[in-house]
Amino acid sequence: MYPINSFEDSSAWADEILSQMTLDEKCDYVGGEDMFYTKAIKRLGIKRVMMSDATAGIHLRNRFHEFTYQNAIEKSTAFPCPLQLSATWNPALSEEFAKSVAEQSLAAGIGILLGPGFNIYRHSQCGRNFEYFGEDPFLTSRMIETYIKGAQDTGVVATIKHFVANNTDYFRRKSNSVVDERALNEIYLPAFKAGIDAGVMAAMTSYNLVNGEWAGQSEEVIKGLLRSHLGFKWLVMTDWWSVFDGTKVAKSGQDLEMPACLATVGLAEKVRSGEVDEADVNRMVKSILTTLKAMNLFDVEPRPELVDNFPMHEEIALQTAREGTVLLKNEGGILPLAGEDEILVIGDFLTSKAHGGGSARVDGYDTVQLLDALKAEFGDRIAFDKAPTWERIAAAKRVVYSIGTMDSEGWDRPFALGEGDESFARKVMSLNSNVVVLVQSGSGIRMTEWSGKAAAIVYCWYNGQNGHTAVAEILSGKTNPSGKLPITIEREFADSVDPDYVPHGEHLYSSWNDQWEAARDTYDIEYEEGVFVGYRWYDSKRIEPLYPFGHGLSYTKFEYSDIKVSKQKFSADESIEVSFTLKNAGNVVGSEITQLYVRDEESSLPRPAKELKGFRKVQLAPGESQQVTLELNKADVSFWSPESKDWVAEAGTFELQVGASSRDLRLSAWVELV
Repeated sequence: MYPINSFEDSSAWADEILSQMTLDEKCDYVGGEDMFYTKAIKRLGIKRVMMSDATAGIHLRNRFHEFTYQNAIEKSTAFPCPLQLSATWNPALSEEFAKSVAEQSLAAGIGILLGPGFNIYRHSQCGRNFEYFGEDPFLTSRMIETYIKGAQDTGVVATIKHFVANNTDYFRRKSNSVVDERALNEIYLPAFKAGIDAGVMAAMTSYNLVNGEWAGQSEEVIKGLLRSHLGFKWLVMTDWWSVFDGTKVAKSGQDLEMPACLATVGLAEKVRSGEVDEADVNRMVKSILTTLKAMNLFDVEPRPELVDNFPMHEEIALQTAREGTVLLKNEGGILPLAGEDEILVIGDFLTSKAHGGGSARVDGYDTVQLLDALKAEFGDRIAFDKAPTWERIAAAKRVVYSIGTMDSEGWDRPFALGEGDESFARKVMSLNSNVVVLVQSGSGIRMTEWSGKAAAIVYCWYNGQNGHTAVAEILSGKTNPSGKLPITIEREFADSVDPDYVPHGEHLYSSWNDQWEAARDTYDIEYEEGVFVGYRWYDSKRIEPLYPFGHGLSYTKFEYSDIKVSKQKFSADESIEVSFTLKNAGNVVGSEITQLYVRDEESSLPRPAKELKGFRKVQLAPGESQQVTLELNKADVSFWSPESKDWVAEAGTFELQVGASSRDLRLSAWVELV
């Protein structure tokens, strides 16, 4: 469906409009207005176009500082966070998720979704991890390409963000990501490329500096990486209040400064003085007009009839929570919570929702609180005690203990829980051996001191307005968990790639502190780990994580057997098929996410011990078997060569490993690239 009008026709139309604009009109048009709008050109009949934050649904804003806009809808569905969507490992569901968000956008008359975001999960403390899709570029890419299709087929423009290497929110405008060419190409750019290849029509640059220059005004980042290297031809916008030099903005390949002409104020005078070429301004204006015309966004009006689809959107949200909730541990099969024993429910976020903050926050409606969901599922078995005594906890036959964090853009959150939460968790686990822990968070948390004593651990993420219904279903056994981690959860933050990224003598903070940030000098974040991010890092350092990438349990058992390859030897222009048999060896219906990793036996450059290059989610009835086939090609065995400035696939032997997680590989086969 997209674009509605071709790039060529839209570009020609933009040229005609551009020819009628004065220099002052053009320079004024390259900045937004009223926080979330492109500007109108009333003299030429050009309407303004509305945008909205859309990470986990539409963030409705009736008032933001002194600006207002009217929405045609009074509510929007709070979906699970994208990290939970990624935990489903289900690209088809990602497409339906995006379609639902896009329909709510159109219901409100919003033409541009400021999402999805998919910066790589480099470390567990980043405040925006919940907005992204995890640590692996292959998984993220597969989820993103269908997300883009779902959103833009519906008729809105999706925005890939934040470009690029934006992996911390600790004084985010002052962090300088010092990252090499190979790491960019193998880790931080693939998801953006997948989005571009899928046809995404907007990109947003990031707050941070990249190799010494702010991303939003960097020629190297925008003209070099985004436009030339990745081939992006549509609208590029800044993140809000993220650029400082209007001359650099105009020359960088940037198009639109949001939320207004701040760095670009006085641009017309700079053109007249010769400091800025008018051709650069023309390019900016033309890119904005071309993109908006291509999707007919000037004609977008609220479509309140789409509110009738909200019940379907709620079902998509619930299904995402069902498939994305991850069962990390189930000692002795305590789950499902069968029988008639009383279940003592304790902890936080029982009558209020844990959620991500900042632009990604969506309040939702008809919110299902955890305690209510448990009561609806288990009835009188649920006993809630807001302030239980230690004796009460020790005597309980079953304990459901909720714990979590409230993450947000604008700051990073410690990996470790607060001392009060940590000591309470240790005490609870020491008193009772039948504790089921529910973790509500947007990232990994430290569980090292008590995870070994918990009977079960369920990772619930930020699961949206009705996600606790899915949690209750999983605890009762009505839903068999199938989610798997899109991240690695380490034992200690010191184990991770860059535990000392906070400048010496500084400390983590919480809450917005723009004045404090403005007073800070820029600081470097050295990406010394290169391509060894996530499970690649833990493998290379032989560090045992608490829970590995790809891990997730089920109430049934799956057996892998009979791996075969279509060719033992293949050339660079050929593909090969890897097939194996998956059997449900248990007694309940279940879905397994099968994972294929590739290991290069010998390489001219250091390479990870293995890399995810294929996956498939398969549902099987008890006793049922199915042959699973995955395809590999040259790209799946290639690495980026800084010397040749290109992808290289070296002849040699590769081990193909298949299994249930990055640390639970059941089958292997060998192939040779000739």
